Amino acid sequence: MDELGAATREFGGHREMLRGARHQPFSQNWPPWLRTWCTIDNRVTRVAWLNRSTILYAGNDKWCLDPRVVLLSNTQTQYSIEIQNVDVYDEGPYTCSVQTDNHPKTSRVHLIVQVSPKIVEISSDISINEGNNISLTCIATGRPEPTVTWRHISPKAVGFVSEDEYLEIQGITREQSGDYECSASNDVAAPVVRRVKVTVNYPPYISEAKGTGVPVGQKGTLQCEASAVPSAEFHWYKDDKRLVEGKKGVKVENRPFLSKLIFFNVSEHDYGNYTCVASNKLGHTNASITLFELNEPTSSTLLQEVKTTALTTWKGPGAVSEVNNGTSRRAGCIWLLPLLVLHQLLKF
Repeated sequence: MDELGAATREFGGHREMLRGARHQPFSQNWPPWLRTWCTIDNRVTRVAWLNRSTILYAGNDKWCLDPRVVLLSNTQTQYSIEIQNVDVYDEGPYTCSVQTDNHPKTSRVHLIVQVSPKIVEISSDISINEGNNISLTCIATGRPEPTVTWRHISPKAVGFVSEDEYLEIQGITREQSGDYECSASNDVAAPVVRRVKVTVNYPPYISEAKGTGVPVGQKGTLQCEASAVPSAEFHWYKDDKRLVEGKKGVKVENRPFLSKLIFFNVSEHDYGNYTCVASNKLGHTNASITLFELNEPTSSTLLQEVKTTALTTWKGPGAVSEVNNGTSRRAGCIWLLPLLVLHQLLKF
């Protein structure tokens, strides 16, 4: 049998004996009711439950006005109450007081209500120009008070960037753009996380612009690649004259970070220097790119090279024998035959 006057509590099917004054945690993540009782016997003449100095129940009589507090049992062996929908305001000492013929006896339990963390305020997504300062805020509640940390979600970021509700960044750079995650934890439940997206604006920077060589009559492409936030707008110029979309034989293809100037049939007047200009609201930059002529070997040139190579006698050591010279000529003729066939095919 339980000790006379011992207080017991139950929440979510979990039961404990409460002997003397003790601090007992109660999490709001469990079913939101609390049952607590005293073990009594026939020596008890009076019994009551108190919260601090307020009488909740005296025997079967309810003294408090809170409808959430109800009497569960008042028998010869047990005196129990239940508090429904427990919240943080119910925290504090609860006392079971029993009166016997000899002397009064009390048993007390101190209820601690634990609350899982909750982020109640967080900064909105922000767009800022490179070099400026930003301040991010993440306010969380809970019992015990949660620990708040900030982390930059980036492959280059290592660890936490702040272990506080506030994150200050001085002179922000483009590498510091991305998502920032706020986490609040207090070991009552799993941490809660929220994210803020930080966009860092910066002027265009041309990262690649290379010239290219193309033969007359072939297709050629000049490429200009630029990094910028917001994305850059591209324009092409030749001799200070802007090239417009729809020019015969020329097409401009623009993507967020790449522009292509395409020539479908390169002519002599297409060769020269071109200027790629990338711009956004923060500035502009340019690069010079050259389209130059690339000579293709003709069939007659190829044949001349073949004849010269095939009919030239090797003058190296061991080539003084007449037999070797004849063998060399026969080998040269055999090797020349497929090249002559190739020459005839090129004419078509």
